[in-house]
Amino acid sequence: MKSELKFDQFINGEWVKSEGGKLLEVINPSTEEIVGYCIDGSIEDAEKALQAAEAAQKEWKRIPAHTRGDYLRRFSNEIKANRDFLAKLLVQEQGKLLKVAYGEVDATCTFLEYATEWAHHIEGDIVPSDNKDEHIYIHKIPKGVVVAITAWNFPLALAGRKIGPALIGGNTIVVKPPFETPLSTLALGDLANKAGIPKGVLNIVTGDGPNFGNYLVKNPITKMVTMTGSTPTGQAIARSAADNLANVQLELGGKAPFIVFDDADIDKAVDAALHSRFDNCGQVCTCNERLYLQESIYDVFMSKFMEKVKAFKVGDPMNADTDMGPKVNAREAEHMYKIVEQAVAEGATLAYGGKKPEGKQFEKGYWFMPTVLTDVTQNMKVVHEETFGPILPVLKFKDFEQAVEFANDSEFGLAAMVFTNDMKKILRLNLELEFGEIYINRGHGEQHQGFHNGYKLSGSGGEDGKYGFEQYLEKKTFYVNFSS
Repeated sequence: MKSELKFDQFINGEWVKSEGGKLLEVINPSTEEIVGYCIDGSIEDAEKALQAAEAAQKEWKRIPAHTRGDYLRRFSNEIKANRDFLAKLLVQEQGKLLKVAYGEVDATCTFLEYATEWAHHIEGDIVPSDNKDEHIYIHKIPKGVVVAITAWNFPLALAGRKIGPALIGGNTIVVKPPFETPLSTLALGDLANKAGIPKGVLNIVTGDGPNFGNYLVKNPITKMVTMTGSTPTGQAIARSAADNLANVQLELGGKAPFIVFDDADIDKAVDAALHSRFDNCGQVCTCNERLYLQESIYDVFMSKFMEKVKAFKVGDPMNADTDMGPKVNAREAEHMYKIVEQAVAEGATLAYGGKKPEGKQFEKGYWFMPTVLTDVTQNMKVVHEETFGPILPVLKFKDFEQAVEFANDSEFGLAAMVFTNDMKKILRLNLELEFGEIYINRGHGEQHQGFHNGYKLSGSGGEDGKYGFEQYLEKKTFYVNFSS
């Protein structure tokens, strides 16, 4: 592992000096101190990474899939051996709780390990032909070079989520982590080398979006782009990839409704609503972004919920008793104030929070209290625009039909959470809610064998499970005629 947190570009298995790129600081959101440095890369850097991936893919695709799986298992083992270092680095660069950071490192490993299970399941088809003495074979083959663009909220896990299936499928990959949290992902370069992953199979480079990222996406070498991030960025990527018709897989913004019916287990719903809103300081795409409570249980629910919100401890994410750390940067923290100000101006009541916590320890850093808004109506801006922070608008609904109407009244369609013990409601919700992931009687949190996909402006394609893995593969059809 590098002794100095100053990373060049990881290209073709080596740390390469940037051609004209600038050195950028990575800031600890808890202390505003410098954690390390990355490169604002140049177009020449991007071209080198793509060419290295293209050259390596010619041999990588010929290696048996189970052997590619052996490389990934060794890679996972190297990550596990550096679990403590990577977790603490995640806390420093992103501000998440240490226990959450350990979970992210573990998830990175399990994403890689789950991908290896597909090594013996890259299965094609043999279908009957209309012609005599002829067979039709459909093979699954790699797409080629994959460009992966990750988000700052879970940079390491998102890298693992994309690296695993791409490499098992026989593709090579260029990963572009975000400027806010690049260090933990860049640290994977040395670990990939220790695992023996061939040069050029995994490349990790940093640069801005409009120039560097756009060059990666629109380059003819790139055959697939997998991206996790904001909806505007995803739309820009889709446009850039259009000329070469590269396959685009986008996991974008969300505005998840959390619906609680009057037949629900209230205590269980309270706990889930709390953590599904404030986990990782609300910086999760599937977080509880709007809480809908049936009128008859509103008072009892809010009494229990507000008691727990007020007991939520904001502070040093390295401390075991901390419940929530800081926002990732000053811009994001400032945006929280604007959201609250706008909601109050439209008639919402600030029931709790809405400011930086008090105390000397919060003089430095990008802090914002867990915040609850009541007297919210469906037409307010806070109900429709993604917050991606610890602000929760609470609304009442009358009946099933209104709950579904309110939930679906969104340009996003990533996730929804519902608490009810009525099976009829559950079956109707499956048909009527317009979301790619629906969690019944539990909070957010997808699993590797599921399928993480969004509707509407929440993305296209999806990740995880067999359906996610298949997107890293192309199909090739052979018509074999053996008539004499």
